[in-house]
Amino acid sequence: MRDLIIVMVAMPVLILFWVATQHLARLFSLRHPEFGSHREEGGGCGNCGCSGSGKCKRENTH
Repeated sequence: MRDLIIVMVAMPVLILFWVATQHLARLFSLRHPEFGSHREEGGGCGNCGCSGSGKCKRENTH
């Protein structure tokens, strides 16, 4: 029973930590545009919306 309670507390805490980390990364990206656009995990190149499909139209331009 103790293990179940630990997991029930730990999982939401870990998820909230990950969401907070993503939010801070987006804020940092907005404050520092000189480093380029923020790239979401699995989101492709970050500039054209190719979604990591391997068919980037702007492959050689960025």
